[in-house]
Formats: sequence, structure tokens, C-alpha cells
Amino acid sequence: MLKLLKKRRSIRKYEDKRIEKEKIVEIVQGALLSPSSRGLNPWEFIIVEDRTLLERLSHSKLGSSFLKNAQLGIVVLGNSSRSDVWIEDTSIASAIIQLTVESMGLGSCWIQIRKRNHTEGKTAENYVREILNIPDNINVLSIISIGYPDEIKEAHKEEDLDYEKVHSNSYGKRYDIK
Repeated sequence: MLKLLKKRRSIRKYEDKRIEKEKIVEIVQGALLSPSSRGLNPWEFIIVEDRTLLERLSHSKLGSSFLKNAQLGIVVLGNSSRSDVWIEDTSIASAIIQLTVESMGLGSCWIQIRKRNHTEGKTAENYVREILNIPDNINVLSIISIGYPDEIKEAHKEEDLDYEKVHSNSYGKRYDIK
């Protein structure tokens, strides 16, 4: 698992290569196996492969334009009436999707939608909601862009880990990793 976590980087450039259906099914299975508080599973997912929709969604907010070149977008939704911790549960599902994708040799990038703006007068969440016909009672947390990587990023190095942020038994007492 540590090898996978070190290797996983946000990928924003993708090859023009279709993702095989069996890989998409495996990604969906990973998402549906995501843990949630009290097993309430308040998450839902929209699988977006349609090029026109990916192009439109790439305008959701500043910094999401790379989505138009992805082969797949997974819109991660949360039902706040099912769970008061839907944000945490959908965040876990988003991370599980990214780790599943990485384990397959694909690349991904989390596009934050919740609490972001599309324009001054419209939230990114409402923009996505309108495009994908998402009901008002369902929240949009993120979009995960997915594709075959067309860029190589160096893996995280162990010496770059910030162990100063790890405390032992109480705040301020550094945990000794040796």
C-alpha cells in the first residue's frame, strides 16, 4: 500500500485512449466498497464517458479544464438526508476511487466541486447539478478525472514526509519513528 501511495500523483494530462469497460466496472466496485459511517453509504456516483459532457463539466470551476481530455469522469455525490457525515464518507469514496485507479496503471485528479464557484453568481455544484440533472437534495462533492497518463510525475520520497506533524500521546511531543 505504501508503494501505491508514494506513486499516486495528480495527473492532469491523458492519452487519447479509451478505458476498457472491465476497468470501469472495477473502479465502480471499488467506489461501492468504500467505507462509510455506520454503513449508511450516503454516496452515489455518475459515470461520465460522453465527450460532450466531459467538455461541459471541464468548465465547472477555475482549474478544471483538463477534464475535457480525460476519458472518464466520476461525479461523487452525497445524500445529506442519509447521513450527517456525508462529506467525510464521499471524501473517503473519492480517495478509494483514486487509489483503485492508480492500482490499474491509470491516472486521476480530484476536482473539488463543493464550496467552489463556477462564476460569481453560480456555484460549481449548481453548474454540475444542472448539466447532469442532479436533484436539489443530492450534493456534489467532487469529480474524479481518469485516464491513461500522458505525463510522468516523480513518486513521493520518504525523506520528504513531514514527520513534524506526527505527535506522540499528546500534541507537541514528536513521535520518534526510529
